[in-house]
Parts: sequence; structure tokens; C-alpha cells
Amino acid sequence: MTFRNIAAAAALASLAAPAFAVERAEVVATYADIAEAGYADSLVTAQRLQAAVDALIAEPSAEALQAAKDAWLAARVPYQQTEVFRFGNAIVDDWEGKVNAWPLDEGLIDYVDAVYGGPTDENELAALNVIAHPTFTLAGTEIDASEITPELLEGTLHEADGIEANVATGYHAIEFLLWGQDLNGHGPGAGARPWTDYAAGDACTGGNCERRAAYLKAATDLLVSDLEWMTAQWGPDGAARKAVTENPDAGIVAIVTGMGSLSYGEQAGERMRLGLMLNDPEEEHDCFSDNTHNSHFYDGLGIRNVYVGEYVRVDGSIVSGPSLSDLVAEADPALDAELRFKLDSTIIALGRIKAAAEAGFSYDRMLERGNAAGEALVMGGVDALIDQTRSIERVVATLGLDGIVFEGSDSLDNPGAVFQ
Repeated sequence: MTFRNIAAAAALASLAAPAFAVERAEVVATYADIAEAGYADSLVTAQRLQAAVDALIAEPSAEALQAAKDAWLAARVPYQQTEVFRFGNAIVDDWEGKVNAWPLDEGLIDYVDAVYGGPTDENELAALNVIAHPTFTLAGTEIDASEITPELLEGTLHEADGIEANVATGYHAIEFLLWGQDLNGHGPGAGARPWTDYAAGDACTGGNCERRAAYLKAATDLLVSDLEWMTAQWGPDGAARKAVTENPDAGIVAIVTGMGSLSYGEQAGERMRLGLMLNDPEEEHDCFSDNTHNSHFYDGLGIRNVYVGEYVRVDGSIVSGPSLSDLVAEADPALDAELRFKLDSTIIALGRIKAAAEAGFSYDRMLERGNAAGEALVMGGVDALIDQTRSIERVVATLGLDGIVFEGSDSLDNPGAVFQ
């Protein structure tokens, strides 16, 4: 679900909005500043990834592949903190699928294990392996893929045939090209793509090493250009900044919509509770790299960032200013204290998942049926996210923000539908 009724909701909100010493315009300006900083940090870390990918392609080695993996992991830290801007901001939501869509049918991109299978009724391109096929047929038209470029990935392959699982661009396509499939199921270990998948000549494994390198470079270059574009949207003259700052009431609606929708339907539901219900390691957000514990943690931190009006940049500097917390505290100090406490409790719960994973109890192992310890950790995060959403709902009423609807999830709202 996307949210296109912000202006209408804001108009209703303005009728009932109480007067505050902290101006809504100031709060929304801080929100936009944090967005700009978060996307700028995502761009910087993606550029570092780009440099590591170029080094891997120029001189393939185990060390160069590991350096690219490390750069990818570092790039996820600031980006995940920006996901709170997706819900409530149409310009972000319309763009987000290019850079962070998941899960993906990785067979579209490269070779996969035999257990993966072939084309399906739902997706005829699920095992296309464009890296191995310089030409292929799409919707009855022969496609020339002899040169793998950002334009081919973005304009032809991504969501080909209108199928969302045909993810050809973004972080997760790059992740797959660096790690390969995670074939361990609920067992320990991430994907184990050999560095020789990028080697030259007879040392090449997996076949088509030059084309694989071309795909990896095209996807990484496209990620950088996409993040350049989104960073500019939150700059002084950017469309995303203007959309929230020119109508501060609409900006407040966007902030609260993002917090509630990411907390509830997206993170607690689709990203956590659903995977636990299905006991499916493929429901990990960062499934190839076993980095899901960090994705969950930094999503939660991003929600807290926009409420308290503070973001710690990758260089250690801090962006801060008047916040939604200040606005709520003026209207209902007890509610502000309650929500701050719950946001902190969520960070602690997600931090327990992160700590366990870093100690060797990976997130896909937590999802295994009958694993009581894993279920307790995951549900601790789910319950904390749901609990903080209840307080966010009270913020809606306290600030007179009529018309807001948070994104839901069958896993939370209609569990029986998950198995139909």
C-alpha cells in the first residue's frame, strides 16, 4: 500500500491542530535535514562500494571480494536508517523498489543451484540467467543483452513482465553477485560465491566471468546514480524537501505515517513475523549475506531518529533539531515519555537479535521451526515494534492528525490468510 492522501489528511489535521511553542515547520525542517544526511551517507558508502567493486574487477582475488563485501555491509548501515522516509513520501516510495526491492528470483541474474528449479507459472524468467545469455526473449521480443549496462538492467530486466520478483537492480542484486546463494537453509553460513567467479581465462568458475563483472559494475554504478538523485531530492531545492516543508502539516503527517507503517506492517509484519510463521530462511531481508539482523536493527534506529530529531552520520557528526518528540511533549509529556521508552525498548529488543547473530546464532537459524530461543528473540522484536506503534497511534490523536492509515500485514491482521 502507498499513501497518496497526505494533502487531504493534512488539511483535516490543520483544522484541529493545537498551537505549540515548537513550530511544526521547525520539526519538518529537521526531518528533511535528517533525510538529506541519511541519503548523502548512503551515497558516500555506495561510492566506497563502487570503488571496491572496481578493484575486484580489475584484480580479482579473495581479498578483493572480501573488501567488496565489507563495503556492501557498511553501505547498508545508513541506508536502512532512511527506510522510515519511504512511507508517507510518495517520491521515496515510488523510487525505493529500484534500490531495495526483495525478495528476488536470483536465477534471473546468474547461475543457481539445481535445487532452485527453473521457470515457474508465476515467473517464466525466474531462471533466465542473463549473465549466461547475451540474447533472450521477453514478451515475444528478442532482447539484445550482449552488453550489460545500467540501461539494460533498469529499463528491461528490472520487474520484467511486470513481476516484482524480477529484481535486477539495487542492494540485493549486488548482494547476490558478491555472496551467491545461501544454500545452508537453517544451518550456519551465508552465501559462499568464490572469488574465481570474477577471474580471467581458465581460472574462471561459474562461466561468463567477464559478463558477471559487467553486471556487478552496472548494478553498482546504477545504485550510486540512484542515490545521487534521491540525495538531491532532499537538498535545499529538492522536490521531496519542498513537499514536506511547504506544507508543515503534511510534513508532520508524513513523519508519523513513516514511523507507524515501518514499525507495524512492514517491519513487525512483513519482515519479521511472516518469516517466523513460514519458518522460511528465504524471508530474510539480507538473505545472501546473513546480514538481516543489522537491517532490522537500523530500520528500528531510523524510526527513533525521526522521532527524537537526531541522526549520527557516518563521519561521527550529528544532525539534530526541533523534533516530533518536542511537539508531543508540549501536548502530552507522559505520552512523549512513553513513546521514547518504547522506542528505546525496541532498540534493545532488536539489539538482542543483532548481538545473538554476531555471536553466531544467525537470523535464518532463528526462523527454524521449533527453535524456541530464535522465536523468542524474533518475537521480542515484533512485540516491541507493535507496542511502539500503539503509542504512535496515540500521537496521531494527540496532534489531531486525522486520516492517517498505517500499512498492515496479513501476518499480524489476518494470520490465516498467510497459508491460503
